[in-house]
Amino acid sequence: MNEILTKQQLGPTLFRMTVATPRVARKARAGQFVILRVTEEGERIPLTIADSDPASGTITLIFQVVGKSTMLLASMAAGYCILDLVGPLGLPTEIHRYGRVLCVGGGIGIAPLYPIARALKEADNTVFAILGARSKDLLLLEDEFRAFAGEVRVATDDGTYGRKGFVTDVITDMLAAGQRFEKAWAIGPVQMMRAVSKVTEKAGISTLVSLNPIMVDGTGMCGGCRVIVGGEVKFACVDGPEFDGHKVDYDSLARRLGTYREREREDHEACRIGLDK
Repeated sequence: MNEILTKQQLGPTLFRMTVATPRVARKARAGQFVILRVTEEGERIPLTIADSDPASGTITLIFQVVGKSTMLLASMAAGYCILDLVGPLGLPTEIHRYGRVLCVGGGIGIAPLYPIARALKEADNTVFAILGARSKDLLLLEDEFRAFAGEVRVATDDGTYGRKGFVTDVITDMLAAGQRFEKAWAIGPVQMMRAVSKVTEKAGISTLVSLNPIMVDGTGMCGGCRVIVGGEVKFACVDGPEFDGHKVDYDSLARRLGTYREREREDHEACRIGLDK
């Protein structure tokens, strides 16, 4: 079980895998995630379900190589099996007919945004998507979004594609042109979600962000994924992963995400050397 059926490299450090896991595929809803472990000694890492197909019993995972575990996962070929995979976890996105909705994704955050945006379209919303990346070769799923979104705009930090600048620049352009939205979703790096939330709060647009802090068991027992929202402690794995973007304590979230950064860097380098041998 948990067999990797297909593997595709989408960019220099970006990969898409289709994994056979019928029970998860039957239950999965937009906004949910899985926790997996590649080896017996490995850490447990959360990855959002980018797509699911109950008929074929498969889910799609899209991830970026940023540490040892994702590097090991990326080294696995089709036909190999992921040791442990549990899910779906977290609360699914509340999908209703809101009207005009804005979906903003940055970097790898575009992957978890995709099933949410598609579900919103299926609920008869008009979807406007803004996709951001550092450069063109790191941009994800543009064609997939264009298949259903009423409008897709792209921003890259270096100007290699779309508008040069940030997703917040595009939002500002759209608001200045008179466009209005009933609700927004923003998924991506912490600073991106913070910046988007500031713009939408000023514009009076209710905004949800999806948080991916340090996570271990995915059941609320370990407390590793605690975040502060509206001055209260929440656990991303069971209370989220979606929260009111206007109430998240982004400073606290950023500090927690950086707790093991040096250890992660060392493990990543050691793993790279090991795989090169």
